[in-house]
Amino acid sequence: MADLTISALSRTVIGNKRMTTGSAATTGTTGEIDTGLRICEFISVMANDGSVSADAVTLNETFPCDGSAITVIHTAGVAALEFMAVGY
Repeated sequence: MADLTISALSRTVIGNKRMTTGSAATTGTTGEIDTGLRICEFISVMANDGSVSADAVTLNETFPCDGSAITVIHTAGVAALEFMAVGY
């Protein structure tokens, strides 16, 4: 599995939940996102590549899950992902 280079853009608290948004530089077609959350209840991930992606980014997880290793699968050639995760 290829490593993802994560850049956390923001972290905030909404009620009794935490939200983290960030970006990930990718290589290959799979990787793991570390959201900075202990438990992730929701995550939205999309390609942010400047070109049209042939397929949507998919997740290989059952939620809620460990927020430090969320497995994503994407089309070869996608260089960047954006994510928004909610949990605690």
